[in-house]
Amino acid sequence: MKKLFAMLLVLAMVLSMAACGASAPAATEAPAAEKPAEAPAAEGSVYYLNFKPEQDEAWQNLAKEYTEKTGVPVTVLTAASGTYEETLMAEMGKSEAPTLFQVNGPVGLANWMDYCYDLSGSELYSHLVGDDFALKDGNAVLGIGYALETYGIIVNKTLLEKAGYTVDDIQSFADLKKVAEDITARSAELGFSAFSSAGMESSSDWRFKTHLANLPIYFEYQADGISTTTAIKGTYLDNYRQIWDLYINNSTCAPAELSAKTGDDSLNEFRNGQAAFYQNGSWAYGDLTGTFSDDELAMIPIYIGAGDEAKQGLCTGCENYWCVNKDADQADIDATLTFLNWCVTEGAEALANDMGFVIPFDTAVESNNLFARMANAYIADGKTPVSWNFTTMPSEEWKNMVGQALTAYAADQTDANWDAVVTAFVDGWASEYALLG
Repeated sequence: MKKLFAMLLVLAMVLSMAACGASAPAATEAPAAEKPAEAPAAEGSVYYLNFKPEQDEAWQNLAKEYTEKTGVPVTVLTAASGTYEETLMAEMGKSEAPTLFQVNGPVGLANWMDYCYDLSGSELYSHLVGDDFALKDGNAVLGIGYALETYGIIVNKTLLEKAGYTVDDIQSFADLKKVAEDITARSAELGFSAFSSAGMESSSDWRFKTHLANLPIYFEYQADGISTTTAIKGTYLDNYRQIWDLYINNSTCAPAELSAKTGDDSLNEFRNGQAAFYQNGSWAYGDLTGTFSDDELAMIPIYIGAGDEAKQGLCTGCENYWCVNKDADQADIDATLTFLNWCVTEGAEALANDMGFVIPFDTAVESNNLFARMANAYIADGKTPVSWNFTTMPSEEWKNMVGQALTAYAADQTDANWDAVVTAFVDGWASEYALLG
C-alpha cells in the first residue's frame, strides 16, 4: 500500500509537470482501416483482445488513427463483460491469435505466463514510472499496467443539496447511512431516491461482487499486514453486509428486483435524476458529461465502517496489464510493441481523455476526467487510497458464487441467506485457490 501511495504521488507530480462498467456490449470487432495510398508498407500487424467493453469505441478509433498514420493493420476485438478469460482461451487457440492481450494481476498472469513476451527491453517499459506497475518473473517483465483507475460513490451534488446536505457532510459510514436513510424517508417529497439500483444482471453485478467486495478484502489485508492469501477469513464481512443493506434498501427499486436490473438501468436512473448516489468509477465519466457539468458531480469514498475513515480515500489501482503474445510472428510482436509505445506517447491524450485513464508512464498528460482529478486531490489532502486487492480474488467462478449469494440475500434478507454469502466468500475462496494448486 505504501508503495502504491508513493507511486500515485509520483504520478500526480508527473501529471502536473506535463500540464495529467457502463453497460457492456457483446463482443465487437472492427476491421482495420484500409491502408491509405500514402502510408508506408506495413510490416506485421496488431491484434488486440480488449478487456474493457466501455472503452471499445475509443480503442476502435485509436486503432483506426494508428493504421491511417502508419499503414500497420490494427484489429481490436472486445470481449463481452464477464467473458474475457473464456474469450481469450478461445482466441489463443486459433492460428491468428491475439498479439496483445491482458491479465488482471498476479492471479491472471499465472494462467498465461507461458504466453508472455519479455517486455524488459521495450520502449514501453522504459516509460513506466516504476516496477509497482509491472508483473515480473525474476528479471523478465511479463505484463505492464497501463491504466490507473478510481472508483467510489458518484454523487449528484444538486440532488444532495436539495435534500439539505453537501459532500462535506459525508465523512464516514455513519454519515452516509444517516443521509441515505433520510433521503429514503423523504423520497416522495424530494422526488428521488438515495442510490441507483445495485443491479445484479451481468452488465452490472461486477460493481458489487468485485468492486464492493474489494473493501472487506482490503481492510482484512491491512489488519493482517498481507497483500494476498489463499484463505480469506472474512473479518469484515459484517461491514460488507451493512453497506450492501444500505444500497439495496435505499434504492430506486425493491431489492427483489435487482436480479434483472442492468448497468444501463443504474446509469440512466442516475442521469435522469432519480438517485443521488451511484457506485461506479472514473471510466463512467464520459457517460455523465452530456448530462452534468463537473460542478454538479463528485466522487466520495465507499465507507463501510472499517478502518480510519477520516483518512480514507477513493479506491484507486490497476487491473489492466498489457501482455504481448510471445508465440506470435516476430514481425507482429515488433508491430505490437511499436503500437504500444505510440499509444503511451502520441496516443497518451486519447488514453487520458477518451478512456479516462491515468497512465503510469512518464509521458502522461493531464486528464480532463473529474474523477481522476479527484483521486489526486484526495491524496494531496493526505487521504490514503484503497488499493485494488480484487486482483487477488481466486477466479471468476468465485465472483459468480458471491454474486449469486448476494442476489439471493437481496431478495430475502435473512441471516441464513447472509450466511450463504459468507460461505461463498470464505469457503469458496479456499476451494477455488485449492484448484489453482
